[in-house]
Amino acid sequence: SLLVAAVGSLLIVTLTLAAPAAKPKEEKLSPPTEEQFVTAQNNLKEIALAWHNFEAANATLPSNVSDKKGKLLLSWRVQILPYIEEEELYKKFKLDEPWDSANNKKLLAKMPRTYGIPGKTQPGDTDTHYRVFVGNGAGFDWIKGIKIGEIPDGTSNTLMCVTAAEAVPWTKPDELAFDPEKDMGKLIGMVVN
Repeated sequence: SLLVAAVGSLLIVTLTLAAPAAKPKEEKLSPPTEEQFVTAQNNLKEIALAWHNFEAANATLPSNVSDKKGKLLLSWRVQILPYIEEEELYKKFKLDEPWDSANNKKLLAKMPRTYGIPGKTQPGDTDTHYRVFVGNGAGFDWIKGIKIGEIPDGTSNTLMCVTAAEAVPWTKPDELAFDPEKDMGKLIGMVVN
């Protein structure tokens, strides 16, 4: 099945593909209920609205936080916290430190519900499946934010945020490297199926 959330000019898509082999510690999930499906769609809409609001305030879409030398420190998910009603949590981050510094690592357990997968994510979980494609003409760059008008194929032809097959710590700047020569479908898939 296909879940599409269009907010303004941003297109967010979650695809159900052949599920990757389950990790031994993960149990098989039941198909999503209507409520879980709607919640996932609302999460994607909230992320898209946050991007629009971030872009309106900063003249670029969010990107990963990096230091002056280009070392990645924090995910774009941290940058949009004020735009998903998590300003107080945002203020607790040390933006000049990596995601796994002593201060920032303490904040992992405070993952906003918006980054959780309905029916899968439990209170205290620290991993998210919401990720973006970066580099090689994707809608995001590893380090610098781009303007909506600079998206190479336009917003209606670009996947912005996907439900990735593999989860990552929500504050970690670990995204999906885009390679137009490879099948990117293996990297994405609805994990609530």
